Amino acid sequence: MKDRSGVGVEAPCYTLINFPSDVEQPSELMLRSELEKGDLKAKTEALKKVIFMILNGERLPSLLMTVIRFCLPLQDHMVKKLLLIYWEIVPKTSPDGKLLHEMILVCDAYRKDLQHPNEFIRGSTLRFLCKLREPELLEPLMPAIRMCLEHRHAYVRRNAVLAIFTIYKNFEMLIPDAPEVVSNFLEVEQDMACRRNAFLMLLQVDQKRALEYLTACLEQIGTFGDILQLVIVELIYKVCHHNPSERTRFIRCIYNLLNSNSSAVRYESAGTLVTLSTAPSAIKAAATCYIELIVKESDNNVKLIVLERLAQLKETSTNEKVMEDLVMDILRILSAPDLEVRKKTLNLVLELLTSRTVSETVMFLRKEVARTHNSVEHDDTGKYRQLLVRTLHQCCVKFPDVAPSIIPVLAEFLSDSNELAASDVLLFMREAAQKFPHLTPTITEKLLEIFPQVQSAKVMRFTVWILGEFVNTKEDIESVIGQIRTCLGELPLYESEMKKAAGLETDEEKENRESSESKPAGSGEKSSSRLVTSDGTYASQSAFSMTQTKKTVNIPSLRKYLIDGDFFIGASLASCLAKMVRRLCLQRRTTTEDRHKFVAETVFIMTSILRYGVSTLPAKKITADDTDRILLCIRVLVEDNERLNKAFVEDCGKALAYMLHEQAEFEAIHKKKKKDVIVQPDEPILFNQLVSKNDIVNGEDVFETSLSQAVGFNPKKSDGGDFSSSKLSKVTQLTGFSDPVYAEAYINVNQFDIVLDVLLVNQTDDTLQNCTLELATLGDLKLVERPTPIVLGPQDFTNIRASIKVASTENGVIFGNIVYDVGGAASDRNVVVMSDIHIDIMDYILPASCTDAEFRAMWAEFEWENKVGVNTSITDLHQYLQHLLKSTNMQCLTPEKALLGDCGFMAATLYAKSIFGEDALANLSIEKPIDNPNSAVTGHIRIRAKSQGMALSLGDKINVSQKRSLNQSNRGAHSNAQQAASGENAEENDSS
Repeated sequence: MKDRSGVGVEAPCYTLINFPSDVEQPSELMLRSELEKGDLKAKTEALKKVIFMILNGERLPSLLMTVIRFCLPLQDHMVKKLLLIYWEIVPKTSPDGKLLHEMILVCDAYRKDLQHPNEFIRGSTLRFLCKLREPELLEPLMPAIRMCLEHRHAYVRRNAVLAIFTIYKNFEMLIPDAPEVVSNFLEVEQDMACRRNAFLMLLQVDQKRALEYLTACLEQIGTFGDILQLVIVELIYKVCHHNPSERTRFIRCIYNLLNSNSSAVRYESAGTLVTLSTAPSAIKAAATCYIELIVKESDNNVKLIVLERLAQLKETSTNEKVMEDLVMDILRILSAPDLEVRKKTLNLVLELLTSRTVSETVMFLRKEVARTHNSVEHDDTGKYRQLLVRTLHQCCVKFPDVAPSIIPVLAEFLSDSNELAASDVLLFMREAAQKFPHLTPTITEKLLEIFPQVQSAKVMRFTVWILGEFVNTKEDIESVIGQIRTCLGELPLYESEMKKAAGLETDEEKENRESSESKPAGSGEKSSSRLVTSDGTYASQSAFSMTQTKKTVNIPSLRKYLIDGDFFIGASLASCLAKMVRRLCLQRRTTTEDRHKFVAETVFIMTSILRYGVSTLPAKKITADDTDRILLCIRVLVEDNERLNKAFVEDCGKALAYMLHEQAEFEAIHKKKKKDVIVQPDEPILFNQLVSKNDIVNGEDVFETSLSQAVGFNPKKSDGGDFSSSKLSKVTQLTGFSDPVYAEAYINVNQFDIVLDVLLVNQTDDTLQNCTLELATLGDLKLVERPTPIVLGPQDFTNIRASIKVASTENGVIFGNIVYDVGGAASDRNVVVMSDIHIDIMDYILPASCTDAEFRAMWAEFEWENKVGVNTSITDLHQYLQHLLKSTNMQCLTPEKALLGDCGFMAATLYAKSIFGEDALANLSIEKPIDNPNSAVTGHIRIRAKSQGMALSLGDKINVSQKRSLNQSNRGAHSNAQQAASGENAEENDSS
């Protein structure tokens, strides 16, 4: 804000108090009556209402003298607290800018409070004086403030130092010797909070005195309190930042503070040490400190923040070598229970993994895998196992030598009830068997061992596919067929199940009965004698009831799936058998007898499954697709067709290799890369670029930069593009050019808040008094601070800031008006209504990637869906996809090669994530007639999200972008038509 003298002063920040909007506001007459004649409780409530009304824009000048007469003399502590807030927010100057005469009485009252025997009244009054910006009020109080530095209570002394600090910073002429006074105070003070405030003041206003004090007590810093140590860290950084020759003098002090009892001090010391020194020992000490903080702190937010700082250390090439030696220490962070912390830790470990540390890392992860088996199951246990499996998978891909030691451990997951981890294990085994042929025998051996214990049909299908693809030898094929026969039980299925239904004894049951008869009588088995009821009669027992009791006992896994009607696994089993036997038959060393034997046995299994599927015995009949698949496999084995042999034996392996290659390329493209700073030779030379990146000389002050970014005054600039043009694109016009007050706003979107920088221009020749910017919000937005009223001179202008908090990713609207009084006018307040400001959710949505399995899981889990129809003039499918990606900030998960070609339709999956951690999924289904190349793209987009606001906001954004593109195309078509018409007219004129 700018005052009339042209000197820029900082606008006061008022205390905000929530005021219920549904409460009826009392009149001034009623408030005056309660303040004058009410008891203590009534006066307190009336004073609260006055404060609420002033904070909501009412000035109430007539109540000022009433409050002075009837509230200021009271000694009640609650009233004094309320008066501190009241004097903070009440207008203290007249419209012409002069101090009100009534404030002299207030000044005298607070001079008495500064000499009050109660330490709380003294301290709270001193805190209030820190907020005053009127030197006329502060000048008479300076002797009393100085006396408070010698008070017996630390609370008073602490606030006296703060008061002197703020007064010296704002009005140096009131206490010009403040640094000397505070320096003398610091030498004799014993309380840590007082010393911290005094040292902080010297740090800001007189670094030379602060440095002298620090040098004198350098050996005693370890015994100081944490609040003082934090300020000392900041001073050391600033001194070394401006004078690098002082580094060797204070670097030892920073090393000592790494062992402080305070987590905050250790965190700041580690960050300062990294900026002061690039030596490997300094980087190692800072990283070790970060790791200890993560392990010992219980707050997950703190863990994530420090873990982010730890990950930033490796971005420098020299630091990365030091970090690689700390991999085993970083793995200690996995003891944290939070899944997000574990995920970030494993990602960091993978990036730092080397051939020297991979063996120890794999050994640790194997122990961690075994520990999850013995832990109590909860929601995140399965996901954590999945993370461990994926990490081991990537370790094997980067370092194949460790794969033999990992495969036996991961094979145990296949018998686990958790499909997530088992599926990832099979993905790893499939890729390992394809890329490393020497591991194939080990993988198939482990799969055969665990095959009967698999509990999931999906895992069983995957296991069968891998066995069918990679088993080659006669002995292994015999083992696979034997395991399949064991898991299917007695064949043929239909006849054996019919025997059970009829109550007849099958061969297996006969063997079981004979084995049970050979057991001793005390083995716990019931005898087959007749059952006797309680009344002495014999009980009859039906064969069908006996069958029902035996049906669910000891049923092999594959047989159970088929009984339940899951014949998809039967089709997978047929494909596996067909590939293995066909591959064996094509080998020259295989005899004719063996070929016929294997073909006959596999065809017998397939026909048994097929006959059982078409019967009425299973819970569900076999589908037509599964029937056709099994019949095709039988045909492959019986006919010996060369084309089918090639498709089953060779093409499947080639397709797998091609798919794995495409996946590796897709991951490499979307992998985060380090950004290199490129400087063109014809650009102007900046002296900062002549300094090494690791040297802090003439660099930016990280303390000031972080503070400025936190309050939104110095946001991070974008990496690409012209900053001035991007800033201008975010300027929104709020009022018209002919309005008395012209307003426009620059919308600065930070991570979790929005800062509005509003320019107000007085376009009249009158002085606008009490000019107030009133704002309100719709959506999940919250106004943090209410702009203060200002005075605008004729043709004058000013800038006003307003902060708005954002809680979630959804569309929001900011609206309001400008209210002002004209000096000397008898009319009511004037109002200028502003245009609405629509907050774009694209500022909070970032492209992200996930696996296909994760996408399908989230698609099934998310309950909010928004279906948006495609309405565009774009005639190319790929062009519309790029337009959609640009307008929604989403990332296409479908590989680019899968979208090549022109077949008239396209399906793609999109994914994005907000800065609040919200996931957004989209499925694009579009088409266009091939025979009409000029027709527009049609189709729809299905959006799914966990929250309703996210799904609706993304849909609205797509609709807006489609309308904008339609309008542009219509304007283009209209201009082309006009040009064509003008061309025709010109030709007619020429011909005439």
